[in-house]
Amino acid sequence: MAERRSLTLGYSPCPNDTFIFDALVHGRVEAEGLRFEERLEDVETLNRLAAAAELDVTKISYGAIPQLLRDYVLLRSGGALGRGCGPLVVARREMRAEELAGARIAIPGRNTTANLLLRLFAPEAAPGVERVYSDIMPAVARGEFDAGLIIHESRFTYPRHGLVRVVDLGEWWEETTGLPIPLGGILARRSLGEAAIRAIEDGIRRSVKYAFAHPEASRPYVRAHAQEMDDAVTQQHIDLYVNRFSVDVEEEGARAIEALFARARAAGVIGETPSPFYSHRDTEARR
Repeated sequence: MAERRSLTLGYSPCPNDTFIFDALVHGRVEAEGLRFEERLEDVETLNRLAAAAELDVTKISYGAIPQLLRDYVLLRSGGALGRGCGPLVVARREMRAEELAGARIAIPGRNTTANLLLRLFAPEAAPGVERVYSDIMPAVARGEFDAGLIIHESRFTYPRHGLVRVVDLGEWWEETTGLPIPLGGILARRSLGEAAIRAIEDGIRRSVKYAFAHPEASRPYVRAHAQEMDDAVTQQHIDLYVNRFSVDVEEEGARAIEALFARARAAGVIGETPSPFYSHRDTEARR
């Protein structure tokens, strides 16, 4: 049997990612001719690793993608898009959205999609202060910040910290665009070549489908990395962030991604994005 090519695969320890990639990294499904060495990091660390071109395949914030498309191509499977799942701004007290202009805000990373949405929603707000996402709610509760930009499972648990919602940025996005919110996608290094990129995308798609068909198979892996989340919150997290767009972004998801980039360009937040930015197979299908 020919030796399989080894690639690095980065994703977060959050339940949606471990649920999606469990079958692929543990051999329950295969990407033809490939095997993967997983690296689990928080999303902003993954953004930085991709910026340094240290990973072959990686989960990434859509807010970071435009600056990475010279070296990477966007895959259609494995990402996080959806409705009712966007980042929130929270505070210790009731706060009007207009007050964000003078607020000290903790953010989960400068290149996160959450921060991009905040910049689009409140362009007059001062640059946020970066914190690991899991530290934001406790820091706001202690009074170190006026507000915090929270992601992942924090949208389920912020009331436990005595915090209140200021704005749901995903809800704002949906109301103003009518589209699902693009949160995170999967990038593969362009230099891997068309055949490998096709195999990676096929493998991820099969992994997502396997996870849906056999949810119990991934449970030990998900629980091992769930960072003290109870089972109910873990399942809420998976149900919210893993959906049909994780199998394939489809036309609606593609329009949402393009709308996010277009708004960011119009606001002067990003420059032009290289084209094509989807996988090779998708490019061929569109011709």
